[in-house]
Amino acid sequence: MGHVIAISGKGGVGKTTLCGLLIQYLCESGKCPVLAVDADANANLNEVLGVEPEITLGELREEIERAGVDPRYQIPAGMTKQAYLEMRLSDAIAEEDDYDLMVMGRTQGQGCYCFVNGLVQTQVQKLQSHYPYIVVDNEAGMEHISRGILPMMEVAILVSDCSRRGVQAAGRIAKLMKELNFKPQKTGLIVNRVPDGKLDAGTLEEIRNQGLELLGIVPHDDQVYQYDCAGKPIIRLPKDSPVRSALGEIVKKLGL
Repeated sequence: MGHVIAISGKGGVGKTTLCGLLIQYLCESGKCPVLAVDADANANLNEVLGVEPEITLGELREEIERAGVDPRYQIPAGMTKQAYLEMRLSDAIAEEDDYDLMVMGRTQGQGCYCFVNGLVQTQVQKLQSHYPYIVVDNEAGMEHISRGILPMMEVAILVSDCSRRGVQAAGRIAKLMKELNFKPQKTGLIVNRVPDGKLDAGTLEEIRNQGLELLGIVPHDDQVYQYDCAGKPIIRLPKDSPVRSALGEIVKKLGL
C-alpha cells in the first residue's frame, strides 16, 4: 500500500508550493511513481507542477450530471451513468514521467461538493496500491479532515507561516485529527516563508502552546514570488534554492 502524505494548513501559507516541491523531491529520490492529488476545489497544484489536466473530477461530475439534458454531454447508448463515470475517471489523471496528477476541481455554480469529495476518497483508496507515495494537497481549513476524506493518512504535514494565527490554525487541525481518532504515524509542523530562516520567539511560543512538533522551517525566498508572478512552475526553481534545500532536509528527517 502506498504511503499517504496529507498537507494541510491555513489559506495563503504556501502549502501548495511545498506540496509541489515535496512531490519533486520524492521523484528525484527515485520514489516514483507518485500520485499527486489536488483535493482543493480552488485547484492550483497543477500550476506549481506545470501540468494542465485534461479534466478535473468536478468537471467530470458536471459532465455526468448534464448528460441527456445538455447536447454537449452524451453518454454512449446502452451505458449507465455509473459505468460511464468509471470509464472516464482515468481521463481525470494527468500522467507525467515520474508522477500522475488527479485534480478535484469544483462544480459549476451552486451546489454541494459532497459527490466530488466522495470521488476523491474513493479514487485514493482504489489507487493506493498502485503508487509507493500519494501526496495530497488539502484545501485550506478543516473540511477535508472533518469529512474524513483521508482517514488512511500516514504522515500529516501541517503548514503555517510565521503568524500566530497560522500556527493556531495548524493546532486546530491537529486537535481535530485526534478528536476523529485519526492516527497518522507522524504529525508535524513546517513553518514556511521564515525571514532570514530564523523564527521569532513569539512564533516559537505559539508552537509550544499548540503542542505541535516542529519538523523544520523553510526560509523566505524572493525567487518563489518571482516565479509565481512570471507564471513559471515552482518546481523549476534551481537545485541550490534555499527553499528546495530546506524542504529536502525536512523530508530526510521524516524518513520518507
